[in-house]
Amino acid sequence: MITLAYDLGATSGRAVVGRFNGERLDIKEIHRFANDPVQVGSHLYWDILRIYHELQLGLLKCKYAGYDHISSMAIDSWAIDFGLLGKNDELLGNPYHYRDPQTAGMMEEVSQIISKKELFSRTGIQFMPINTIYHLYAMRKAGSPILDQAEHLLMIPDLLRFFLTGEKQSEFTNATTTQLFNARSKQWDQHIIEALGLPGHIFGEVSQPAKINGQLRSSVSQDLGMNAIPLVAVAEHDTASAVVAVPAADQDFAYLSCGTWSLLGTEVTEPVLTEHALNWNFTNEGGIHNTYRLLKNIMGLWIIEECRRVWAKEGTNLSYEQLIRLARDAQPFVSFIDPDDHMFLKPSHMPDQIKQYCQRTGQPVPESQGEIINCVLTSLALKYRLILERTEQLANKSFAGLHMVGGGIKNTLLCQYTANAIGRPVWAGPVEATAVGNLLVQYMAQGQINSLQEARLVSRHSYPVTTYEPEDHEHWTEAYAKFRAMTKC
Repeated sequence: MITLAYDLGATSGRAVVGRFNGERLDIKEIHRFANDPVQVGSHLYWDILRIYHELQLGLLKCKYAGYDHISSMAIDSWAIDFGLLGKNDELLGNPYHYRDPQTAGMMEEVSQIISKKELFSRTGIQFMPINTIYHLYAMRKAGSPILDQAEHLLMIPDLLRFFLTGEKQSEFTNATTTQLFNARSKQWDQHIIEALGLPGHIFGEVSQPAKINGQLRSSVSQDLGMNAIPLVAVAEHDTASAVVAVPAADQDFAYLSCGTWSLLGTEVTEPVLTEHALNWNFTNEGGIHNTYRLLKNIMGLWIIEECRRVWAKEGTNLSYEQLIRLARDAQPFVSFIDPDDHMFLKPSHMPDQIKQYCQRTGQPVPESQGEIINCVLTSLALKYRLILERTEQLANKSFAGLHMVGGGIKNTLLCQYTANAIGRPVWAGPVEATAVGNLLVQYMAQGQINSLQEARLVSRHSYPVTTYEPEDHEHWTEAYAKFRAMTKC
């Protein structure tokens, strides 16, 4: 049985075909495309119609490759961002990018209307200036005509699913990330919406993942010469899909979804809304089968991606492999950064920001590319240790090791550093966790897989896992104390 997953990331998207024989899942990438934001004036946007065009190209490539009978398809993407539909279901402008500067200062203003304590007690969501709530409040404050004309709000996968099917419905895992969704009632929080003066009617019905939600519009299927393929609302937040694919044998496990962002946490049945969770800025994002992902968003390999981009612009085009070799040869534990410092959210020159951070905190300033990358990787691994320990405390659980999934595990040095830092094994794999999770949930919707545990068993049977044992843990423990002192984490 053939299924099609669209996995959309903040820098690229791809179409992946899956074939499930009842025990193993085989996947094949059929289409890949760049997903570059577009700067127009002072705003940063997503080119949503280009993304939609690429989805159609993915379908055509499936057709030309001989995949004529696709049983279902689904879309997952990053969280937070949304599109607005007006009368006659027309798109009102291009969706803002989550790094758009319109949210500057909005988190502080919203906290004057609704305290952070109340907002967290209602939503359980981590405070980040990029959150949906602050984009909408910024639009309302600016008197946005788009917001005034809006009839429906749809998160990015919901919006693309609407383009394909004509069905307008919000999916649970992505809806929870907005900081406008009540963690207890599992509905949009009208108290928050009204307090901020947002139009309550734009927040529509929310559905649980693993359900078929429409099929290709006749106009789309006729234009492409394909059947009316059913679309499944999977766990549409890409991290939620990745967690489905974690090949854990135990019910209690810790995971790190590693890519542009690093997301470290565990799966719980009820949101954790304690004072510690608030003070440590953890989040409770929706998962499949009414679970929650108690986790912390960490500024991940974005920092290295930006360093590499800057160096390439300056004439030094280094591959990731070259950067890792340079980092491995650099002296460790010289300087540290807090990856989540706001300095690293959207700087114009990431290497200079790293140097400024080290100078500001009284540390030796890394100069070479290897020293800078080693500083970042070491700091990420030590931050992972901190968040893993706090996750255990919040969830009242103890974990034997850490499952790492996603494209970031190709960075073998980061995997080894993480094992060294936490003093426990790291189990790395699968690399394609998000697409795999997307496909597994589709098979759950079709009744081919009966439970979340069975889905993870399929993942274990289908993809290799590399184990990294901790090394030199004593020196890493000393570095951990230094890291916490320097970064005040």
